[in-house]
Amino acid sequence: MKKIIFLSLITLLLTNCSSNSINNSNPYIPNYSFTVSINTDLPTYNNLKFASNAIYYGGVGARGIFVFNTGSGYNAFDATCPNQQISACSTMTIKGINVICACDSEEYSLFTGLSSLKYPLKQYRVEVNGSIIRVYN
Repeated sequence: MKKIIFLSLITLLLTNCSSNSINNSNPYIPNYSFTVSINTDLPTYNNLKFASNAIYYGGVGARGIFVFNTGSGYNAFDATCPNQQISACSTMTIKGINVICACDSEEYSLFTGLSSLKYPLKQYRVEVNGSIIRVYN
């Protein structure tokens, strides 16, 4: 009886552990491998030290990335409209704490990545070490 209880507890523990993975499943945005280090001591990225500020970083991901200070950490999202084919209008722009897709004028929250459409923003992993923000996929 003790063995059954012990095995049940172990099974329960193992099935409830998370792998800290991000679901980036989106048919419109391909997966790109990259690593970017952003130094918030540099003037270009200094506003990331303050809550609710975002920056656009080009040259990585499908159309660049947005990095956003949530106040309790950082989020990083692809700058491509997640509910559109990649096209001339599919690079989003920052509007305060949201980003807007020029193709359909849909707004996405930089706190959650969500909108009213099917696919959320494609999220990337973030690590912070002092003034260095590392974004990677």
